[in-house]
Amino acid sequence: MFEKQIEIPSPEEIVSERPVPEALAAVKSERDRLAKEVITGESDRLLVIVGPCSAHEPEPVLEYVRRLGKLGERVKDRLVLVPRVYTAKPRTRGVGYMGMFSQPDPDHEEDTLRGIRKIREMLLHCIEESGLSAADEMLYPENYAYVEDLITYVAVGARSCEDQSHRLVSSGIDLPVGFKNPMSGSIPVLINSIFAAQSPQVFKYHNYQVRTTGNPYAHAVLRGRVDNYGNDIPNYHYETVMQVLEGYARAGEALSNPALIIDANHSNSGKRFRQQIRIVGEVLENRLRDKDFRRIVKGFMIESFLEEGCQEHDVVFGKSITDPCLGWADTEALILDIAEKA
Repeated sequence: MFEKQIEIPSPEEIVSERPVPEALAAVKSERDRLAKEVITGESDRLLVIVGPCSAHEPEPVLEYVRRLGKLGERVKDRLVLVPRVYTAKPRTRGVGYMGMFSQPDPDHEEDTLRGIRKIREMLLHCIEESGLSAADEMLYPENYAYVEDLITYVAVGARSCEDQSHRLVSSGIDLPVGFKNPMSGSIPVLINSIFAAQSPQVFKYHNYQVRTTGNPYAHAVLRGRVDNYGNDIPNYHYETVMQVLEGYARAGEALSNPALIIDANHSNSGKRFRQQIRIVGEVLENRLRDKDFRRIVKGFMIESFLEEGCQEHDVVFGKSITDPCLGWADTEALILDIAEKA
């Protein structure tokens, strides 16, 4: 049974309440261009999507992105930094804190309308205060329209990779969309997701039948897999990366822009957050040693916040309330190392 609680205005109505100022729209457009050029190979920079597991409050997120913006200026010749500002949180068992989109205050009840408005305000300030536009996970495809004018990178999670609506909506997005491998780790399923997103589609979206042209910037993300017993199995190693490259090759001209991002956390690290440093280092070494590996690996996803680790409740400013993250000092050192070896 459904109980109607709050009527949510259309994306057009919400956007009209707080449109993006022309100057900030120009900044976002430039960040979009830089990110796209990494995926297409027009740029030899690496794309680094970095930030907290989930954004639960604007203030620590804004402090984080301000620091990241300053760091981005130091490494802009080698890296394109995109702050990870994930506002919807997938839950393995379907219960728990679901993210700012539906629960703008993690200690209070859901209020989706307030969450949407709070997110838009936060993402606007991110661009304004750091010169960087954010990445977000498209957990619920219809919600994308509420933030599409504010973000530069879209992630599709492992639990959503096989979902038809995620694939279809991704086909109409004019941004890099990273499809994580499914929980099983299947490379053919991952390649099929990219194929669907890069293909023109016709489907219902909000109140319209829409036609898309396909998204040439859709690409692969390796995040590790989970076996039948619940064990985390990493897949950032050379052998799996080559399997992804072979999957692209078998598709031939049907797929554009072979590209792969390595998610250094999740099942690749077993959520042991400090292992992200070692994993990134190993991937960088393989890029130096093998031209095919270097050609397809375009960057990293890293979970990081102001303070390392995690906490159950929001007590420590800038510390994750979901998965544990690297702290700022380690993050800064890691990004500088990536820039040096890119």
